[in-house]
Amino acid sequence: MTTGHATPTGRLAPSPTGGLHLGHARTFLAAWLFARRQGGRVVLRVEDLDASRVRPEAMQGALDDLRWLGLSWDEGPDMGGPSGPYIQTQRLPDYESALRRLQQAGLVYPCTCTRAEVARAVSAPHVEDEGPTYPGTCSGRTVADARALNASRRPFAWRFRVPPGPVTWNDLVQGPTSLDPSLVGGDFIVARATLGPSYQLAVVHDDAAMGVTQVIRGLDLVPSTPRQILLYRALGWEPPAFGHLPLVHGPDGRRLAKRDDSLKLTTLRSTGVDPRALVGWLAMSLGIAGRVEPRAPDAWIERFVPDLIPRTSWTLTADDFDTLHRGRVPR
Repeated sequence: MTTGHATPTGRLAPSPTGGLHLGHARTFLAAWLFARRQGGRVVLRVEDLDASRVRPEAMQGALDDLRWLGLSWDEGPDMGGPSGPYIQTQRLPDYESALRRLQQAGLVYPCTCTRAEVARAVSAPHVEDEGPTYPGTCSGRTVADARALNASRRPFAWRFRVPPGPVTWNDLVQGPTSLDPSLVGGDFIVARATLGPSYQLAVVHDDAAMGVTQVIRGLDLVPSTPRQILLYRALGWEPPAFGHLPLVHGPDGRRLAKRDDSLKLTTLRSTGVDPRALVGWLAMSLGIAGRVEPRAPDAWIERFVPDLIPRTSWTLTADDFDTLHRGRVPR
């Protein structure tokens, strides 16, 4: 297992469940600039484990969108590299190996609770999108109990035992951050007996195996960070530095989603938007410039200062929305 490189390494990790939108573009540009400003490498990895939502054409679409923006990478599914394969569904045996290590250490247990059962067992308020904190219904089980469950063909998941207490990290965007995963989510799923590894286990394994030293992503993924740090520690790997960008919201106040066709990069690309102008607009939103300066990503490397990134969300106005929909970038 490769757990680091002498050179700083960032990653772009699109999920092929729909087209990339402006929020993705802003996050990927920031991740790319974080790595390139340090003379670092960039790895591109496709996260396609959610089979029920994956769209086959979306992977190529994501690569096309990122190239259109002017972003580049040093390893990826289209060019290979020493850390391949770069598509998660081609890495399943590696995740099984990591799960066995957690099982051997007694850090996981089989859980037969359904989401509905967990929700009924918990009445306390919980963080939006994170679901209720797992009440520990099955935590008395051991790894050996999985044999009987397998014999009875009863479906189950493997949950990681979360120790009490906060996990702290120095966020590259938000600054010192602390969150107690035992109170936000509790024991979390790392694999399902029939469906394979979870997002948490797969990304920790892949970032470690690919030598990723910094992970830049949206603020909505902050609750995942302490869980992933715990997995790094459990597996004996060095965690990367994490940075979480405030999200992009549309004129209706909701954060952008893949349902927003008019703000997808494919749509903007097809309506003739100049990618350099779009990158300049995104750079302005990251605090690099006071106005839109149409430039390719390479031109922003020397000017990029992470401390200038706003810590509040970026909200598109109705005028912005209309302008983008017409295929022109505001100036």
